[in-house]
Amino acid sequence: MTLALVCMSHSPLLEVTAPPEEIQDDVDAAFAVARKFVEDFDPDLVVSFAPDHYNGFFYELMPPFCIGYEALSVGDYGSEEGPLNVPTHIAKDLAQAVIDADLDAAISLKMEIDHGAVQPLEVLFGSIAAKPVVPIFVNSVAPPFASMRRVRQLGTAVGNYLKTLDQKVLIIGSGGLSHDPPVPQIATATTEQKAMLLNGRHPTAAARNARQQRVIDTAAAFAKGEANIMDLNPEWDREFLAIIASGDLEKLDTWTATEMAAAAGNSAHEVRNWVAAYNALAAAGDYRVTSEYYRPIPEFIAGFGVTTAMVK
Repeated sequence: MTLALVCMSHSPLLEVTAPPEEIQDDVDAAFAVARKFVEDFDPDLVVSFAPDHYNGFFYELMPPFCIGYEALSVGDYGSEEGPLNVPTHIAKDLAQAVIDADLDAAISLKMEIDHGAVQPLEVLFGSIAAKPVVPIFVNSVAPPFASMRRVRQLGTAVGNYLKTLDQKVLIIGSGGLSHDPPVPQIATATTEQKAMLLNGRHPTAAARNARQQRVIDTAAAFAKGEANIMDLNPEWDREFLAIIASGDLEKLDTWTATEMAAAAGNSAHEVRNWVAAYNALAAAGDYRVTSEYYRPIPEFIAGFGVTTAMVK
């Protein structure tokens, strides 16, 4: 057993907007570092903690956590569409191990995932099916949310299982950091938005394009300082990154969903995937962060971070 980790922000705007060249070069360089890290590690298996943005999971049934026995990318924002290479036997054993650890994770025999889970696979491997992947959904957009303590426990349970495998396993955490994109909130949604939040699965091409265009337009306005969304919060982002790097992950147990949204935006909850991923790594022993990139990028509506880590 050998474990390594990559945690990274994602953005649906990566492939559909053109930020200033200096920003794009900066992000590409950070991705190159992570890609080389993964290439050198050469994992046999990938376990991915990722959110969804009302493309695969909806309020008709919104679990806090779900482990996919099979998975299919919906191909939003031009991301690669189609099936992932999920080793179902490992996914089943992992789910049982998590449940045996007293965490009530759901399972899916046909998980649908979006850019939040797909983008790291594209960045790191060039294809969503290049490596065997077990996808783990962590609800990060639809209140109510599991506590940060519970997310840590999920990560630990996953890590304890991964320690039993005679494989090199790359753990991915996708999402965050501070950002507040125009995703409807159930408490304030219009009738049309509520219908989508309840079950907006498999929209027409026109409906998907219209939804995506709203985000693209908001990003363009945000970069000009004209959008009606929360600012990014670099101070909050850097505090989170410092805690993650320190290994003192229990500090995050006191972070509440209400405080996180107020400080860093409604989609800052996606850092739950980093928390789960780092706790999975920590289950194998003390770790060290081997690279860290951070930059607030309005063009991507994101406090954008990329980190890599190994057990010491």
